[in-house]
Amino acid sequence: MAKIAVIKTGGKQYKVKENDRLNIEKIAGEKDSKVRFDQVFLVADEDGKDVKVGTPAVSGAKVEAKILEQARDKKVIVIKYKAKTRHSVKRGHRQHFTKVEITGIHA
Repeated sequence: MAKIAVIKTGGKQYKVKENDRLNIEKIAGEKDSKVRFDQVFLVADEDGKDVKVGTPAVSGAKVEAKILEQARDKKVIVIKYKAKTRHSVKRGHRQHFTKVEITGIHA
């Protein structure tokens, strides 16, 4: 049975399964190092039979992952413009992220 979990990291929540790869907000760590997420809000079987919901977190549950890459996302262009004053500002932003692969879900 494959397990699914809902974890919180970087102020966001993610629904994950084993072997999932996802981009999360940047966390400390080198490439190929292990990381553990302790804020697990839900652990369940994929078919929904064994469900554990936390209040707010499931006690003793953890999700382990491996860091695949530390990188920056595509550039987002931000333009401010004020009409009739010849005022405009153009800026770019590249957000840092960490690519992780989920290796285990333990409840």
